[in-house]
Amino acid sequence: MLRKLLITALITALMLPNFAFANTSAEMTIIDKTTAVEKILYGVEQTGSLIERLNKLEKEVFGNETKESLANKSDRLYSYAKEVKPGAPSLILKLNTLEWHLTRAVTNQTAKTKLEALERTLYGNSAVAPVVERVNKLMKLSLVTGWPDVMETTLLKDTLVKIKLTSDLSTKNSKVGDPVAFQVTNDVFVDGVLALPSGVQGFGKVTKVTQRKNFGRDAKLEVAFEAVEGLDGSIVATEMGEKAKEETKSLVKAAGATVAGLALLGPFGVVGGAFVHGQDVDIPAGTELYIQVKTDTLISGIKVN
Repeated sequence: MLRKLLITALITALMLPNFAFANTSAEMTIIDKTTAVEKILYGVEQTGSLIERLNKLEKEVFGNETKESLANKSDRLYSYAKEVKPGAPSLILKLNTLEWHLTRAVTNQTAKTKLEALERTLYGNSAVAPVVERVNKLMKLSLVTGWPDVMETTLLKDTLVKIKLTSDLSTKNSKVGDPVAFQVTNDVFVDGVLALPSGVQGFGKVTKVTQRKNFGRDAKLEVAFEAVEGLDGSIVATEMGEKAKEETKSLVKAAGATVAGLALLGPFGVVGGAFVHGQDVDIPAGTELYIQVKTDTLISGIKVN
């Protein structure tokens, strides 16, 4: 028999974690920029001396090792991979744009893996050439103008974002501070500009775990949904606010009072977390809910006709 769930306000807004906001380019060291590019391309920081690492990146991305200073090497690589400038979209934005146009979603993969997957989709095999040449070739083949139509736009505070959990949550196993993974499930447009595409990842963490106790006292699990990545790779601060709570409540009602682990509506309505009377809390991956943009956020997206 379906156990009756009491739903209470369990989502609290905390400070974004350390990974949420990176330093600006001007504040970053040569090592910071080198490591950032390596993580974009390969997913992890590489080993070896700084000059070896930068030479490897230059050869992989641009096709040759320059005689420039280490500072200039890291600046050029970081700018190409991460920064969006007028007429010069970043590598992240280019690859996400290509992925979205081909599949209507983006993946949480390294740039190198994305590039190889896109090439296999279009050509049947991955190419052997510098990243710059490979990406430009894909854009010319896939996009009408051969180049992303990049526009800056503002994601307004309280803009709703539909998400789903990609990790299980449970009062049996979850601990305070544990990361919570989720992804955007619906594209978010602003005046025809795609800002948050389906598939981009989000970051959160468990903020409170209360184990079930005797006399039917409820287990509780609190989670903060803190940020999502934009199409351009920038970080957008998010939260479970009142607007998101109401939309999540409507989502549960539309699903017939059951939606991937959230069951009957309680007297307080659905607010993004649930506890079972006298039982453990189990919220599986795949659970859908809403969050909202925490503050007005300038972001680069692509114009979609």
